[in-house]
Amino acid sequence: MTTLYEGAFAKVNLTLDVLGKREDGYHDLQSVMQTISIRDDVEIDVGTGKPWTLECSREELPQGEENLAWKAAKLYCDTMKIDPDGLAIRITKRIPSGAGLGGGSADAAAVLRALNRHFDSPLSIFALAELGAQVGSDVPFCVVGGTAMVEGSGERLRKLPDMPECIFVVCKPEFSVSTPELYKKIDTVAIPLHPDNRAMETALLAGDLNKIADNVYNVFDPIVTADHLELNYIKSICNSYGSLGQQMTGSGSAIFALMPSFEYAAVVCNMLKDNYSQLFIAKPV
Repeated sequence: MTTLYEGAFAKVNLTLDVLGKREDGYHDLQSVMQTISIRDDVEIDVGTGKPWTLECSREELPQGEENLAWKAAKLYCDTMKIDPDGLAIRITKRIPSGAGLGGGSADAAAVLRALNRHFDSPLSIFALAELGAQVGSDVPFCVVGGTAMVEGSGERLRKLPDMPECIFVVCKPEFSVSTPELYKKIDTVAIPLHPDNRAMETALLAGDLNKIADNVYNVFDPIVTADHLELNYIKSICNSYGSLGQQMTGSGSAIFALMPSFEYAAVVCNMLKDNYSQLFIAKPV
């Protein structure tokens, strides 16, 4: 038996635009995504000689074949026609669930990377990402990581220049948002403002953190904020204590703020900690 170890990193959407609904029911997206240092840890025992198992440190999350990490493992083994002679997957969760941080997708991506490496890397990282699209729309980006433009329903990736050094504060309020319900809602409303992805790319190319912060925007943010005004409270605290820019990530409900230094980030966390227990300070990875 061999035990594999892999980090599963959260993502934030620096920009997120919904371009329209497709005939297959999915939506065409355009999003600049960034992995950050909040991480789950994934361990895989290969060759246990026993039926597959999956354990997750959060009991409320799926503990078996419904988990995306299990689905990723099965997809990889079936596609590559590999019999691993039993798998045991253990996930130590730190990424908040229902936050828009891609925790389940990150776990699935970690499983794909670990298994591919164990079996002598028959797939390139981009081929692995393509495979991951069958598990979930955020999985391809989570396989590749870093900074990337993500298009289609998440399957088309283009690497972008790395973010300059900075600090993220991430705050997850108690409520979560149903992603399918949010997509239904966005089909019924006019989107008054779209992110300027070209400006974001230019800012990344220049390594200009202030311009990157000026261009963070998520079309879902105003829709969720209209029903949950506390997001405005979180954003206002971040803004009052030095944030360069703040926005909801994914379909929510977590807010991220771009901070110029750890000291500013620590002050923001201090101001939010009495009302919010799920607070994180992170870096781009």
